[in-house]
Amino acid sequence: MAKQWGHLAGLGLALLATWPAMAGEATDIPVAEAGNGLVLDALGHSFSVPLPDWLTPAERLSGKVLPLVAPVYNADDKQALLEIYPAGEDAKAWTTLYAARITLDAGRPLADYRKAVMFGYSQSCKPELTGFFTFGEDQGDTLAPLGYVCGAYLDHLADYKGQGQVMVMSFSKTEKGVAIVYQEWRGKAFDPSDPATWPVDGERVKQRAEQLATQARLTLAD
Repeated sequence: MAKQWGHLAGLGLALLATWPAMAGEATDIPVAEAGNGLVLDALGHSFSVPLPDWLTPAERLSGKVLPLVAPVYNADDKQALLEIYPAGEDAKAWTTLYAARITLDAGRPLADYRKAVMFGYSQSCKPELTGFFTFGEDQGDTLAPLGYVCGAYLDHLADYKGQGQVMVMSFSKTEKGVAIVYQEWRGKAFDPSDPATWPVDGERVKQRAEQLATQARLTLAD
């Protein structure tokens, strides 16, 4: 975890659109299993991402992963968002969230998109307990995976009082759009500077960031 950023309250950018949370049958979601991953086909793109990492080896090899998780899909003419929760969890009550988002925004550089993401996340966390970092260095237009720790949510977010979260995210781009794949872990409030207090093991966070960076692939649909 090499590079540290501070709280970015001055950017004035908002990324995360809001939709009604509507869970659908797996057959209604434009996602297919392919090898050791999932493929989201939406908005003229195919976004290949690794499988959820909480599955057992037998579940990963079953070829029937979607019935084993709780997927939620929402889309409009500019964005498509797939959220996946462990079975028994949902958008209102979760400990782990895995998601992929495609956005039609051809003109925005990925670095600018990353700044918007960081600003969006920072708005829910206590500034003194907010941290961003990357796993390695950017290589030109290829961005290093982003990490985020929030030791405690803002006090006015009553539903999340006494909780915090850790997140990792990878970025992709085509000439027509951008995509992110990310995973979040939520638990009791913690000390961001001490990985031993995080709601997820620090080594697992690093491994997941590497998986998202090396296995996620965004292409234009045929």
